[in-house]
Amino acid sequence: MARHDAIVLGLGAMGSAAAFQLAKRGARVLGIDRYAPPHDRGSTHGDTRITRLAIGEGAHYTPLVQRSHAIWREIERETGASLLTRTGGLIVSSANKTALTHVDAFFANTVAAAEQHGIAHERLDATQIRRRFPMFAIQDDEFGYYEPEAGFVRPEACVAAQLDLARKHGAEIHTNETVLGFDWTADGVSVTTDKARYAADKLIVAAGAWLPQLLGEKYARFFKVYRQVQFWFEFEGDIAPFRPDRFPVFIWELQRTRQGIYGFPAIDGAHSIKIATEQYAQTVAPDAVADVTPEEIARMHRDLVAPWLAGVSSRCVRAATCLYTVTPDFGFVIDFHPQSERVILASPCSGHGFKHSAATGEVLADMALGYESPFDLEPFRLGRFG
Repeated sequence: MARHDAIVLGLGAMGSAAAFQLAKRGARVLGIDRYAPPHDRGSTHGDTRITRLAIGEGAHYTPLVQRSHAIWREIERETGASLLTRTGGLIVSSANKTALTHVDAFFANTVAAAEQHGIAHERLDATQIRRRFPMFAIQDDEFGYYEPEAGFVRPEACVAAQLDLARKHGAEIHTNETVLGFDWTADGVSVTTDKARYAADKLIVAAGAWLPQLLGEKYARFFKVYRQVQFWFEFEGDIAPFRPDRFPVFIWELQRTRQGIYGFPAIDGAHSIKIATEQYAQTVAPDAVADVTPEEIARMHRDLVAPWLAGVSSRCVRAATCLYTVTPDFGFVIDFHPQSERVILASPCSGHGFKHSAATGEVLADMALGYESPFDLEPFRLGRFG
């Protein structure tokens, strides 16, 4: 077997970034994916992902997203691809909210992260939100955080650009190849697929929803996989109020419901906007994800769109599922395998991972090549779960 410096399992958000960063540094890289990324079978698809600099899940994430923005701008200049769009971002909450966004005190944490890292932002009351964003049916007791640097990234385009650059720098990319397992010794790692067996000095496991299957029961218990649905609803009338220069990306911790919503402006001239919610009640096997039903679409519009967003019709022009791989504290895992430093685990998902993915690729490359990371990785250790 030809020996690689590193093998990357899974070429979605984190894996494509890691393969690119490793190859860019001259490492001999093999990337393997069970499908042909970018694809719609995992967590990295759906046209858009929110990016925000002040992170309500914890201020320690902010340096990662700041570096990711810089990397995406570098890739845009090199390739001509459009990856990152600034629209401004609005987070709405209230003392009476019943929805929860990932962690307790998400709104307060966001404000604290902005103040800690010097991120430009505004605090808005209900009247100010209505004046600036009349499409939102704001309650009198709601308030907002507005971040002008927030916006969205295009996941498929980011993955495609980084894999193209990885190949350009000499990476070997295998698609439609299923990993069956991996082993390690003191001298290296080996990976077995349905097509061959490969050897390397280091292994990065960035398999997303398939990570628990590869880790085995002892560690799989820290990762739960949930099916999520994204909806694209048509809006009525003129497109102008929903364009990116007037309609921000948003996260809304709603009242009178356990679920919040998030969404995006109309992009690329489409006469629809993407709106989604999240559910953490029922886990799913990654290879057994059900299609979106008409009942789900009707319920989403009735309960979570019509009461809160003016001018958005019940006509759903598209719906898609995606997978969240979630840890007990909604945090990332970026760490060496507890039994071998030859194996690196990368599960920075939990429903808020993509915005950090470009920088996470650099972190994983540092770990694989033995370099010290400029980021504090202590909050991402697997051992915090006991």
